[in-house]
Amino acid sequence: MRHAKSDWNGYYISDFERGLNKRGEIDAPLMGEVLKQKGLNPSIILSSAANRAKLTAIGVAKALNYDKNKIRYVDKIYEATTDELFLIINSLEESFDEVLIIGHNPSMTELINRLGDVTLDNLPTASVVGFIFKNKSFKDIKPKSGKFLFFEYPKKYKS
Repeated sequence: MRHAKSDWNGYYISDFERGLNKRGEIDAPLMGEVLKQKGLNPSIILSSAANRAKLTAIGVAKALNYDKNKIRYVDKIYEATTDELFLIINSLEESFDEVLIIGHNPSMTELINRLGDVTLDNLPTASVVGFIFKNKSFKDIKPKSGKFLFFEYPKKYKS
């Protein structure tokens, strides 16, 4: 998942500290509801430690009835390359089943394009792409090992 729409009004705030704008505050829980309707029940939510990603994770978690205190904030997701994101995935505990990662572009779009059998030009804010893997272990997840399940985005649910 890419973080929800961020607030650009605070020019004096660092990129890392930017929060969500009004649209982002609405879209994060909306996408959590969409994921809940799809039956997603993450074992773990991993989020960039950037403020806009944290706020997105909290909004999604609330809609999924996921304990926000169990969200794992990973500093490396903030400016991660796709290879670094694969390392994060490959290091996940085997006890996890469903994983939600919340990060930033361009690395999230690149990760999606490398994970499976789908190609996106751009992952819009608050969008989520789902994959399923035959692999028995997270350390076996590699490029093109995922099967595309869904692509959900906020505008799809707004009239």
